[in-house]
Amino acid sequence: MTVRQATHAGSWYTGSGERLDQELQQWLDSVPAEVAEIEPAGDSCAVPVKGVRAIIGPHAGYSYSGSNAAFAYKCIDTANVKRVFLLGPSHHVYLKRCALSRCTEYATPLGNIRVDQELVGELQAAGDWQQMSTRVDQDEHSLEMHLPYIYKVFEDRIDQITLVPIMVGSLDFETEQRYGELLAPYLNDPQNLFIISSDFCHWGSRFRYTFYQESEDSQPTFLTSRASQPTGVPIWESIRRLDTAGMEAIAQVDHALFREYMDETENTICGNHPISVLLAAVNALYPPDGSDGDGPRLRFIKYDQSSKVHSPSDSSVSYASAYLWLPQ
Repeated sequence: MTVRQATHAGSWYTGSGERLDQELQQWLDSVPAEVAEIEPAGDSCAVPVKGVRAIIGPHAGYSYSGSNAAFAYKCIDTANVKRVFLLGPSHHVYLKRCALSRCTEYATPLGNIRVDQELVGELQAAGDWQQMSTRVDQDEHSLEMHLPYIYKVFEDRIDQITLVPIMVGSLDFETEQRYGELLAPYLNDPQNLFIISSDFCHWGSRFRYTFYQESEDSQPTFLTSRASQPTGVPIWESIRRLDTAGMEAIAQVDHALFREYMDETENTICGNHPISVLLAAVNALYPPDGSDGDGPRLRFIKYDQSSKVHSPSDSSVSYASAYLWLPQ
């Protein structure tokens, strides 16, 4: 047995199981019974969402993004789920493919979650996968930050749930499409839930990304930390508009459209490749045709920024939560 240890407990989130359980419960309880859909805007949905097949949620320290992630996890209808696919980006190791875990269990301060070794073996036999070393696995936070929430929402039947962790590399469009097609049959199974780990815009000189657009009709520019105060909209509002355009592209459930957005803006959405793999999987099942109809529905329900950027020398990270519903 090889257990992936909770290496970020005690720093990115509390290492106390009792305190962690209380924090997660408080954040989940704070989500209203009906949440507003912010992209596309105008509607609302009751949670949990019956038939939800995937969620997108952040992976920053819980003091920054824990309350945001609760909105995604509150959407999960846990009744029929038996297996959780967890897709997250690699922050520390360059990968040209996707990687599977060698571990048999993933630890959390709340308890351990079993890895579905049979399914991992099935994937390895069917596709071109790398394998994470235990060190690489434990260094990465994008997967770990979702584990306590997974344990919490499935706590009443955690022994019946298995996990399929997938670290997604820096893939080109065709490779995203290939992995999406490989995972599409699993996404189509209502007993499987996909969780996509991603933060949104990382803004500031320390992230080497300072996109600014003073109005919706103006040409974007990139600010320097010594630049004078912009005369247009506040920087945080420009970031919000940038992220909103990204959420809009994702909500169209069109892999190619989202990739066009990423190529055009180079927005620092760290989980853009896991998101793209999800969209490619959906498109393999439901090719995009431009109609709203009774096809897949992806809605964003929460958006936050770690701080409101006013000065070019400031920085922030954005967080967003969403759910994906597929026709039954």
